[in-house]
Amino acid sequence: MVYVVMGVSGCGKTTIGKMLGEVKNLPFYDADDFHPDENVEKMRNGIPLDDQDRLPWLTILAQNISEWNRSGGAVLACSALKQNYRDILTSTSGDRDVQFIYLKGSKELISGRLKKRSGHYMPADLLDSQFNDLEEPEDAATVSVSADPGTILKEILNKTDREA
Repeated sequence: MVYVVMGVSGCGKTTIGKMLGEVKNLPFYDADDFHPDENVEKMRNGIPLDDQDRLPWLTILAQNISEWNRSGGAVLACSALKQNYRDILTSTSGDRDVQFIYLKGSKELISGRLKKRSGHYMPADLLDSQFNDLEEPEDAATVSVSADPGTILKEILNKTDREA
């Protein structure tokens, strides 16, 4: 099983994903590490990515998800904002081998977190574009990010263990 921890930038995907990987004894990957340099440069310059920019990135992630499933599973932090992005991510391994975990939070809460974050190429002013692109998933384990990370992790484990 590959667990995809998804949501807008600043919702806690990396923090929660690493914690989930430790508890599940699975390797953790950050989808940001798979972006081509051109995408990183665009985001660094405050230019939102479009679907054409994202397609090669999503295709690489889908191939990796398939490989990670064959080798025992993984946890991936990935925005996966649109349904068609999630469809691409599951295209090579099937829905049953991928569990999406949607970290849901208000724009105000997440904006505050982004303003405190340093050392990340995603500027806070691109948050509006992320919320505009967001198509909330119907088939994910949805968890509010208003609690502390330990509470969020417990809720994820309760929801994913029940759905497994």
